[in-house]
Order: sequence, then structure tokens, then C-alpha cells
Amino acid sequence: MIVFKLNGNKVSSAADVNTPLLWVIRDEFGFKGTKFGCGIGLCGACTVHIDGAPVRTCSFPLIAAENKNITTIEGLENKHPLQQTWIDEQVPQCGYCQSGQIMQAATLLASNSSPSDQEIVDHMSGNLCRCMAYVRIKSAIKNAAGVMSADVQTFDPSSSTQQS
Repeated sequence: MIVFKLNGNKVSSAADVNTPLLWVIRDEFGFKGTKFGCGIGLCGACTVHIDGAPVRTCSFPLIAAENKNITTIEGLENKHPLQQTWIDEQVPQCGYCQSGQIMQAATLLASNSSPSDQEIVDHMSGNLCRCMAYVRIKSAIKNAAGVMSADVQTFDPSSSTQQS
């Protein structure tokens, strides 16, 4: 039995320890926001946060999740500024990569409150968008950074709550 926290709740899975975490999250726990893209960790559609870091779950074995804190897009509970700026900038087209894009971008903003255009490009370079919405993605990240710096509260992506 592998025990970990998923979106703040202690859970356990009896799946084979080599099962990719993606399938445990989707099939066992029903969080469908995390998507299967390439299956080898190259596209980023399956990105979640594990102990605050972006991780590709399609190639991350369940055993490695033991005692970790995992946050999916659902764990952000539509409270992260990126989720609103994504809508404002009309980023989603097909929408398939969006949860992975947002999860990747959230880790950038957690460590860099005012990223340059190049820092955004560098941080997001491993997340692919088949609709080519990269200009809008970058704009949404810049706008979210502005919202976050203007807000008197800070956002903690690992707990998905706002704190004063």
C-alpha cells in the first residue's frame, strides 16, 4: 500500500508500485484534469506538483509518491490567479494541455514573482501546446504575476489557500 497526500487528503493505493502515478490519479481517484499526452514525460500534459515541484506523472512510478504531497489542477480549486488570467487571455483552444501548462507556470510564479519573458519561455519550454497558444500562455503568466504582486495576500500553491 502506497500512502501519500493528494490535494491535501491522505490517500493510499494498492496499485502495482510501477504503475505511472498519472493512472492512479485519474483512474483510482477520479481526478481527470491531469492528462495523458506522450507517455514519456516530454509534453507536460500530465504535470502535477509533488512537494511543490512540477513532475510529469506519466513516467513517475507510484512507489516514488510514497509520503509525498501531490497537487493536481483540481487541488488549485480555481483559486490560483493563473486560472483566471488563462480565461481572461483566452488561452484555451482545445484545452488539452492547459492543466499541465498551469501547473508548470504556477511553480515558476511560486519561485519568481516577476519573471522576464525569457524566464517564462525557459521555464515553460518543456510543455507543448498543439494549438500553438504560446503567446497567450506567456501573456497570461505575466498578467498573473502582476495580479499576484498587486494582491496584499500571497498564494501558496502547495496548500492552494490564500494567506495574509
